[in-house]
Amino acid sequence: MQNQKLARKLILDELFDLSLYRRFRSMSGARLQKTLGELVVVEEGHFEFWQEFFGLKINKLNFRRRLKLEVVAAICRLGGEKAIHIVLEAIEIYGVKKYLALWELYKNEPMGGAVRKILLDELKHEDEIVAGLAERKINPERIRSIFLGFNDGLVEILGAVAGFFAALRDPAAVLIAGLTVAVAGSLSMAASAFAGSSSEKEMKEVERRKQVFLNQQPENAGNNRAAPLAALVGAFYFIGAIIPILPVALGSRNAVLSILVGAGMVVIVSSVLAFLSGMDAKKRVLMNLSIVALAAGITYLLGLAMRSVFGITI
Repeated sequence: MQNQKLARKLILDELFDLSLYRRFRSMSGARLQKTLGELVVVEEGHFEFWQEFFGLKINKLNFRRRLKLEVVAAICRLGGEKAIHIVLEAIEIYGVKKYLALWELYKNEPMGGAVRKILLDELKHEDEIVAGLAERKINPERIRSIFLGFNDGLVEILGAVAGFFAALRDPAAVLIAGLTVAVAGSLSMAASAFAGSSSEKEMKEVERRKQVFLNQQPENAGNNRAAPLAALVGAFYFIGAIIPILPVALGSRNAVLSILVGAGMVVIVSSVLAFLSGMDAKKRVLMNLSIVALAAGITYLLGLAMRSVFGITI
């Protein structure tokens, strides 16, 4: 039963990639069409290999993958070839992680050789093809900064809004307090990110100078990206913070709508970032939803306690 489930997953994953590459090829320019044609050939080989290996013929995507295919294709149609580049690299990252995990699990079993064959394609052929498109579009540091800023802003201000409603009860007061905390928080996050990036650059520069002194080949210290990264963290913190505040600005008189909207955005953003970075989407979404629920619950109880202890009334 487990092997049957794994077989269907592997075949359907390859069929999804193959279908997506074919769709991309139909909406791309001549140069990208050539690259996608090479990827299609690789994926056709993978797709046929797994069908023969498991003796299972599947020629149609299930509903979830068909929906995912249409959504990704629609986004890339709007975003153009740059969006296609990003998706190609995301699929490459996901494929490598998936087959590495499978190889580590089955390397001492008959299936290990099959996984190794596909993994070599993922690590060699596809990497060469995708890397040849252009410079890498997915910057792990940038993804981490976006996720850090947005997630912190959303969770912290959602918790603050829940606590403010419990303590203050007045939507106008909650709105003012929430906006104040959002602005202060975004500036604080940006400053912290800048300080952290600057310290890291200084450490690399010291190491580079030490290598020069020892007549060793110095490593490139890299560009000074502290300011752009700090701005990115601060901006996405504020974007995340605004989400739970918007329902209050639009007339909500309690924290329920803010929590629902915040949870919805957590699902969407976590899924997108998990896809781009090759993370486990379900695990990431559930973890962040749990954090949101915990933050909102604790701060709401604290707000009630503060109102009861200090007799706050507005």
